[in-house]
Order: sequence, then structure tokens, then C-alpha cells
Amino acid sequence: MIFYEKHTPRWIVFGIDIAICVFSLILSYLLRFNFSIPPEEIDSFIVVFPFVLMSRGIGFYFFKTYAGIVRYTSTRDARQILLSAGASSFFFAALNPLSYAVRETFIVPYSIIIIDFITSVFMLTAYRLSLKMIYLEYKNPMRPKRNVIIYGAGEAGIITKRTLDRDAGTKYKVLAFIEDDPGKQGKQVEGVTIYSASRLEEFLRDNDVAHLILSSVTITPQKKQEAADLCLSYSTKILNVPPPESWINGELSFKQIKKIKIEELLERDPIRLDTAAIKKQIEGRCILITGAAGSIGSEIVRQIIPYSPSKIVLLDIAESPLCDMELDVREKFHVKNVEAVIGDIRNRDRMKRVFEVFRPQIVYHAAAYKHVPMMEENPSEALYTNVHGTKTIADLSVEYGVQHFVMISTDKAVNPTSVMGASKRIAEIYTQSLNREASTHFITTRFGNVLGSNGSVIPRFRKQIEEGGPVTITHPEINRYFMTIPEACQLVLEAGAMGKGGEIFIFDMGQSVKITDLAKKMIKLSGLTLGKDIQIVYTGLRPGEKLYEELLSDHENTIPTHHPKIMIAKVKEYDFKIVSDHISELLSLFGGQNNEVIVAKMKEIVPEFRSNNSVFEKLDAGNDLKK
Repeated sequence: MIFYEKHTPRWIVFGIDIAICVFSLILSYLLRFNFSIPPEEIDSFIVVFPFVLMSRGIGFYFFKTYAGIVRYTSTRDARQILLSAGASSFFFAALNPLSYAVRETFIVPYSIIIIDFITSVFMLTAYRLSLKMIYLEYKNPMRPKRNVIIYGAGEAGIITKRTLDRDAGTKYKVLAFIEDDPGKQGKQVEGVTIYSASRLEEFLRDNDVAHLILSSVTITPQKKQEAADLCLSYSTKILNVPPPESWINGELSFKQIKKIKIEELLERDPIRLDTAAIKKQIEGRCILITGAAGSIGSEIVRQIIPYSPSKIVLLDIAESPLCDMELDVREKFHVKNVEAVIGDIRNRDRMKRVFEVFRPQIVYHAAAYKHVPMMEENPSEALYTNVHGTKTIADLSVEYGVQHFVMISTDKAVNPTSVMGASKRIAEIYTQSLNREASTHFITTRFGNVLGSNGSVIPRFRKQIEEGGPVTITHPEINRYFMTIPEACQLVLEAGAMGKGGEIFIFDMGQSVKITDLAKKMIKLSGLTLGKDIQIVYTGLRPGEKLYEELLSDHENTIPTHHPKIMIAKVKEYDFKIVSDHISELLSLFGGQNNEVIVAKMKEIVPEFRSNNSVFEKLDAGNDLKK
């Protein structure tokens, strides 16, 4: 049990190292003189011996070679041994010319210095590695080795293998490296062969592979998706190595290798931004972000920080999340020029004070109510926040000379079937028409579901899976478009920089995802079996919910821009006076709190608004009869 209970004292390790040096020095003399040492060399050896050992001991003390725990010997320990022995050998090699000049003889022959250096380094390292191997075998004698494949044979992949090797609490065998670089394929790294990705399925089929560990920093989202699909079909768990900058003290630990998240499998190729244009727009300017504590607003804050704004004003009505956001910006990003403001965008007096004090030059308007079923049940609140709140911020932006106003909208504003979608469409119409009357450039960005955002289906599924299910889905055929929060916010910044005013920018959302398939994949990634460990239950479409979202990349309704992922929607333009009158009338209905009257007026402003699975469908029937 000595391996388990305590570490070997340092003085014992030091003594063993000295004993090895004694043996190495004797062996060096024997090898130098073919195991027949001349008498005169024996006399010289007796004189030199204590000085050599003294120099070795000083080297060990200076480089602390005895301080490491032998059972955890690493390349760093080997390096310290090499430096210690090298310094000692170099010392005698440097004294030899001086000795020869005075006595016409060397203190220690150069051949012996070289032989002793090689043998001592070899034996000092070998005994440590031997004890490490004995310890690992002793600690886990009965545990069978589990097969692991590492995707990526670069530096991160090699470090991942070494992490597995040294972790005493695990027992893994690295079966193969998978690498996309043809120049590395067929070679070996630490005794493990590197194969192309085309061989992955073969390994999964012919071996019981416990984990595929993704360690490559250059693997494309498509390759990652393909590898994950293969692993899920063979019940192999997928782990992910975090980026090197997040390693603890620059070293990777096994506990940092986590299960891959579904968000990471839905990523797409990195977006190329016109950083020069974005920097030119943001640098040195005061930026106001409404809804700054939300998922989109907070990410916009993080992404504008590198562009050096003069001040960032974080505006939100949610006290605790806003406090967390301010601390995050100050402590994690070391930004001092930040102001956290609690306020309601619907309160004109409060917002007027914010504009008076901070005089923002650019506004990113992310504050809104976004939950479709909630707004279907509370139309007056959708009206008051999404329409009145936007109108308040937009009007004050004009009054106080804001240069650019970027509104965050939604794909649900396209042919809306819900109150939420219609309220955002009305806000779009107002800001777009206001652009023609003001010096402020009003720009609208429109995109779909954002992975991991507040209200996103993925956090809900994850919570349901953690609780043992069931996972609830509204309809087996429901489809949605997704993009990550960083991707969406990058495109918001790009669109804001390229916008001249009055445009509605829509983003390429990629391929639609079937929500049922998404849920099944999340269940598999959690290591559970559908139908055995957890169930999927279909609950029916919620009020205002679409079965299929509108396809935003329809080229008949869009104009391309210089950015392949951003297009301009071709939408009807409205006269500001007419729009202003309609919205004033709509907002006057808030006091009456009559949902049917409010929604009827919304349908008048947005004729394409047709309710779906909602109590307000009867209003459409009435309109159709009139037509």
C-alpha cells in the first residue's frame, strides 16, 4: 500500500539519484578502458570521484530533480534531469583545458564525461519511468482498458493522449489517431498510428470504442457533424477538448475533457467579418445596448468590446442579470468604461434621461418580448414592449442625434402567424419608415432561433433530459432554423456597419433542423436510450406557433450583399405619416386592455398577419368574409 498512502521522501529520492551517479561513473570508466582500468587511472578516479559526485549533488539541488513525485514523472522532470547532468558535465569539460595547461593532464577524460552524461541521464530517467509504470499497473490491476480514438494528431491531440496516460484514475487505450492532414496519415505518434477520417467507421464497427475525443482545433463543423453521427450510430460517446487558452496553468487535465454539447454540433464555418468597417463605426463612440442582460444583448456587448468604444451603456430592466453582466464585463474583460442602467424602455421619461446623460451615438436595440405562446396570451404586453418600447427608443434616437440604430428583429415577423411576430413586424415598419424622415440611420436585422438563447428549445430539452424526461415536442414534423449566439451577433455587427439606413437585413440560417431529430441526438449525447431510459411526448402546436418557419434565403424576396450570409429583404415601404397615425391609434388601445380589439388593429396594420392555432383565428375569418 506504499504507493497509495504516501510519497517517497525527497532525501530518499536524492540518495537514489546519487547512487545512480556512482554506478554511472564507475560504468563509464569500465566502458572507457574496456573493463580493464589502468592503475594510474584508478588513482585518478579515487581523487576525482568525490568532486564528480559533489557537482552532481549541487546540480540536483539547484534544479530540484528530487522534488518531483516519482509516480507522476513527466517530460518536465526529464528536462530537469537533462539540465542538471548537463551543467555538471559541462563544468568538468570547461575545467579540463585549465587543468591541462597547469598539469598537462585532464581532470576527467572527455570520453568519460560524455559516457557518464549519457548513462546517468538514461538511468535517472528510466528508473523514474519504471516506477511510474509499476505504480499505474499496481493501482489499476483488474480494470480492463477502454478503447479511445483521438480526432486530431496535432499538439493538442498528443497532449490529450499524455493526459490519458498520466491520469491515475483512468484506464484507457488510445486505439488510433484520426487526422484530416494527409501529410500525417500513416505515421505514428507515441506508438499510435494516425489514420484518415475515412477509417473511423471501420474502427467503430470492429472495436468496442468507449470515446471519440475531439482534440483538433482545425476540424470543420461538417467533419465534426459527420464524426458525431457515426459515433452516435455505434453508441460511442463524444468528448471535446477545450481550447488551450482555457487549460489550467497551461496544462490539460482529464476532468476538463467534457461531453460535447449539441450547440457544438450545429455550428457552421466561421464567419469572415469586415472588422475594419466595424471598428471604424464603433471605435471611440458611446454605444447603448437595450436588453443588455439578455442572451443576444450580452453577446453583442462582448463582441463590441474589442473594437474599443468610448463607453458601453448596458440597459435592462432585469436587475440581477444586469448586475451579473456588469461584473462579467469589468472582471473578465477588464473594461472600465461601462455603465449599467436599470430602466424600462416603455418609460419615456426614464429613457429620455438615459439619452440626455450618455448621448449614445450607436444603439443596438435587443430588448423585446420573444416568447410566442406568452405573447399570444398577453397581446397588450407585446404591443406595449415590442411596439411602444421600440418607438420610444427610436424617437429618442432621432431627438438626440444617434448616428446608427440597429434593431434586432425575428424571422417570425415574416408573414406572421403570432402576436409576437406581428408586433415585431410593426416595429420594423415604424423604424423603416422613420428612417426616411430622420438623419439617424435605422437598420433592422432579422434572424431565426438562436442556440442557447433565453427561451431556446435546447436549454429546455437539456433540463428535461437531466430530470429523466419526458422530452416534450409540440409536433413530430416541426422544423426550425438555428444559428449560434456568437454567429448571430457577429452578423448583427456586420449588417450594422454596412447599412446605409432603411434596410432590413436577413441572415442565411443554413439548413432547417427537424426538432424531433434534434431531441433524439441530445438524448444519445447524454448516454441515454430513447424508449428505454427516456421518452419523447408530442404535446401539439402552441398558440401562434408555425410548423415551418419561412425560408429566409428565398432569392425572389432578397437582394444579395457583399457578405454571403447577409441579404437585404425586399419589403413594402410605408409612408411615415400613415404609419405613425396607425401606431398611435394602436397604442391608444392599450388602456382598454381588449385583446381582440388590439389584435384586430395589428392585423389591419400588417395585412399578411394570419393567426395560427390561436383564439384570434376568428378575426381572420371575419376579414376574409369582408374581402
